[in-house]
Amino acid sequence: MKIFIFKKNAFFISFFIISIIILIFICKLSNSLATSLSSNNESSNDYMYEISNLTKQKEKIAYLTFDDGPSLVTHKILDILEKENVKASFFVIGKSVEVHPEIVKRAYKEGHYIANHTYSHNNTILYKSSESFTNEIKKTDIAIGKAIGVEDYSSLIFRFPNGFMSSQYKAKKKEMAKLLSQMNYSYIDWNCLNNDSVKKYTSSQLLNNLKQSSKNKDTLVILMHDTKDVSNSSLALEDSIEYLKSEGYSFRNFYSIINEPK
Repeated sequence: MKIFIFKKNAFFISFFIISIIILIFICKLSNSLATSLSSNNESSNDYMYEISNLTKQKEKIAYLTFDDGPSLVTHKILDILEKENVKASFFVIGKSVEVHPEIVKRAYKEGHYIANHTYSHNNTILYKSSESFTNEIKKTDIAIGKAIGVEDYSSLIFRFPNGFMSSQYKAKKKEMAKLLSQMNYSYIDWNCLNNDSVKKYTSSQLLNNLKQSSKNKDTLVILMHDTKDVSNSSLALEDSIEYLKSEGYSFRNFYSIINEPK
């Protein structure tokens, strides 16, 4: 009888110890998951901070960015970028992506960053309401995702038509910037440009505009356009890249900050 009681007590003690061990394991796992989620949030904040402070860096890095495509000019730009071994970032318009999905796919496959520049590039539609603004971004991401074969694609980086710094729709932009943050999006303007959208320039004038705009600056976010609506930047691109290299700049795109989607 005593032996039976001893065995019974030993069983309950063992069961109690095992339960404690399991409970400790579950708590550790829960804490680990919580830490992981927290790290992801911190990582998100990190890239948003880095994007917003990109031009304050003291390294001589050039981020080539192209707005308003894709268009038939984009192929020529991609050919030059491939020849020069330069990776760029393309701020695409959603409706143009639907017309030229094969161009966006090529840009993505060749390692260029595909960012969001609204679906319509129409300020009246874009700033009609918060829902309209959000819809413009989501429709563009869907179009990009279909073009490059990435489900649930999120560009994470946005550029306002005409830039955030423009005085047009300033109050609306401030309002939408808060909405972008809630969507885990950063927006970025530029601190260097060749004025290819201002008026008709020759290729040498475009290069000279770039030289003047980049003077005495370290990290550059360069605005160009992969269209020929006004001036055709593809005509000056090779010389522009060679000039920046001669000035000691290395080239990066936003994949240096944000991981490529899987």
